[in-house]
Amino acid sequence: MEIVTIEKKTFEEMKERFNRFSEHVEQLCSRYRPPEKMNWLDNADVCEKLNVSKRTLQTYRDGGLLAYSQINHKIYYRLEDVEAFITAMSKELIEEE
Repeated sequence: MEIVTIEKKTFEEMKERFNRFSEHVEQLCSRYRPPEKMNWLDNADVCEKLNVSKRTLQTYRDGGLLAYSQINHKIYYRLEDVEAFITAMSKELIEEE
């Protein structure tokens, strides 16, 4: 292990530059970070959230009841779409009663 010594003033300047760099990176990342609601769920997540089987979930997709996106062979759902679906299904159940 090699030990390198530097002046305190140099160290403080390096530390300050690193902090500015870190803040700059954080600002850049925050610009391109999706909104909080923009979370994606996969089939397993949605099945668990809706308490339905994979086949029932496919029926919802096929019927156009639940929006989804497909990348290659994997299907994803936006959290806000799933929540809107839950709200719509709740209203439908209430109206039937």
